[in-house]
Amino acid sequence: MRAERGGRSRARSLITFIGVSVLSGALAAGLAVPFAGFAGRGSEQVAETVQNLPRELDVDPVAVRSRILAADGTLIATLYEQNRIPVPLAAMSPIMLKAIVAIEDSRFYDHGALDLKGTLRAMIRNQTEGEVQQGGSSITQQYVKLSLVEKAKSAAARRRATEVSYQRKLTELRYAIAVESELSKDEILERYLNLVNFGDGAYGVQAASQHYFRTTADKLTLPQAALLAGLVKNPTGYDPTNDLARAKARRDLVLRRMLELGVISLHQAKQALKAPVVNLSRVEPVPNGCANSRYPFYCDYVVSKLLENPALGATIRDRDHYLKTGGLTIRTTIDPRIQAAAQASIEAHSKPTDTAIAAITMVQPGTGVVKAMVQSKPYGNGRNHTNYNYNVEKSYAGGYGGFQNGSTMKAFTIAAALQKGIPMDYRINSPQQINLSGKKFTTCTGFTRDPDYTPQNSTHSGDLTMVEAARFSTNTYFLQLSQRVGLCPIAGVAARLGVYNAQTGQPLDQVVSMTLGVGYVTPLMLSNAYATFAARGRYCKPLVVATVRDKSGKYIDTPQIECKQAIPRQVADGVNRVLSEVMMPGGTGGRLRFGTRDMAGKTGTIQQNLAVWFCGYTPNLAAAAVVADANLPYTNLMYRHTLDGRDIADPTGSGTAGPLWQTAMQGALRGMPVKRFVSPPSRLVRGPDSAAKPGENKPKPNENRPG
Repeated sequence: MRAERGGRSRARSLITFIGVSVLSGALAAGLAVPFAGFAGRGSEQVAETVQNLPRELDVDPVAVRSRILAADGTLIATLYEQNRIPVPLAAMSPIMLKAIVAIEDSRFYDHGALDLKGTLRAMIRNQTEGEVQQGGSSITQQYVKLSLVEKAKSAAARRRATEVSYQRKLTELRYAIAVESELSKDEILERYLNLVNFGDGAYGVQAASQHYFRTTADKLTLPQAALLAGLVKNPTGYDPTNDLARAKARRDLVLRRMLELGVISLHQAKQALKAPVVNLSRVEPVPNGCANSRYPFYCDYVVSKLLENPALGATIRDRDHYLKTGGLTIRTTIDPRIQAAAQASIEAHSKPTDTAIAAITMVQPGTGVVKAMVQSKPYGNGRNHTNYNYNVEKSYAGGYGGFQNGSTMKAFTIAAALQKGIPMDYRINSPQQINLSGKKFTTCTGFTRDPDYTPQNSTHSGDLTMVEAARFSTNTYFLQLSQRVGLCPIAGVAARLGVYNAQTGQPLDQVVSMTLGVGYVTPLMLSNAYATFAARGRYCKPLVVATVRDKSGKYIDTPQIECKQAIPRQVADGVNRVLSEVMMPGGTGGRLRFGTRDMAGKTGTIQQNLAVWFCGYTPNLAAAAVVADANLPYTNLMYRHTLDGRDIADPTGSGTAGPLWQTAMQGALRGMPVKRFVSPPSRLVRGPDSAAKPGENKPKPNENRPG
């Protein structure tokens, strides 16, 4: 009785199959659809499902890994959601093609979208076991399934693309029919082998060849091809890095199948069966993301800048997806030679175990090209590691947000004064301590004052010119000069040179002590601002991405060198002359000078020694180095802080941060041509009142007088 009912059930299934096949047009094409699972379904419902399916497969571009390169073309990082490198069929070993066809679809070149024999075998097994099982799918159907999974953007869509059901099988078949009508067998096989998962994070036969064997797809041997072909059915289960014995058994099954089909000879099979499966010590993982980059902090900053580019997508999410799937080639501006020089300086003057941090950024004047970016704490979450990038603003991934810049701010006061016509020999009586309590300092919106402010000098005092005050970094001189110039012009120069609050993104605060550097800035900001002086007032936005090309080699729009004349050339020439004196014997940077090149620079030490700086430049290159406490609550570097494994007894810009700058610049400038600064006009060197008695220089009528 049961056998009779089973026979009637199979008969109904066959009738349903014939009806659906006719309605779908499958028989007319010499094809068939699975029928055993239609028992218990209405033929109208199934036929309607088939008829409503799209007749063409809309395939998304295959996900391809992207590469970030240094300026010289060497690899910095790889970004991917799937590690894949598409190659044409001609770049795949013929034995690989034979192996995959033998084990996955031996009649691939003989049947259409559906292998009827294979499907019938699978349906009989499914009917016997009472549920839908995997199996019986042609390579074309597998390609369709993989494409649908790739196309799925949501978890629900991915579930529909992988669910075990006849509905999915019907969907795949209709699409497979369309694919077979549009593509040749070789084209289908090429797409399939570039799409399929080969385990351990390798997608596509080229990435798999490189990963498991350190070779390319066109050089695969028979045992290598057999291993890869065997992985397709269960990329995790047969992954040799997970289970070498199981991987060997699967590889050997592929070899025996190839022998059975006459694809290889008995001798070839025997030799291949003896071959090692894979040398696990030579399996080559492909690092993914900036955390695995040789320049991780710089890489993170590059990715952040790329995510700002609307040419890569409408939203940040779209851009991030494109970066990891678009097969982009991103060439950056980092110079490995200069980066190595900066890193050598970090290693010579600091240790990862130090309580203080050190950071250096180097920029090319006249272009804004960022040549190097290094710091003392390695990238990571472990002890003595950090994910903070101490060189960039807080608005970028991992950006720390900068440090107060101390007397490096005086360079902008010098520029504002020279632009107002105040000459370098302008004298101001600069006592060791000065009472500025309640004194007015004009701002862009009015004025400001500090009710209780009595700053003092840590170096020379007396009746000084601008040049002398810069050499000694005399605070009371520059406070009075900033009062006479006005804070608004100083803030304007800083803003035009790309300096702003690195923590908030807002302009620097116009406060009484502005010239002493109370704003939070970064080494990138300061090195680029000082590069503007070196470039005779030509400011360029910092540039870390040189070019972006898509997987076809076409260039994608990306910001290029963008410069403007931020301050007059002659004013910049004047700043260079003043800051050159800092590098002369007796100046605060005198011990840092080397060789015969023209150099200029400025030290910076903030209140309570929480950070010390040295920013300096030649016409070829600018660099900013900082040593600071980066852990809240900030404490004086003089107490319980170490640098290069030793206590910082006397933290200063020249003695603590200066050697970092000096060693980095010595290595970076090696081999570069010697260039000279342009001399400033005499009117900026010596003013009309230069013969006046010391301390009697008169401010011009349009200058701000002391409050």
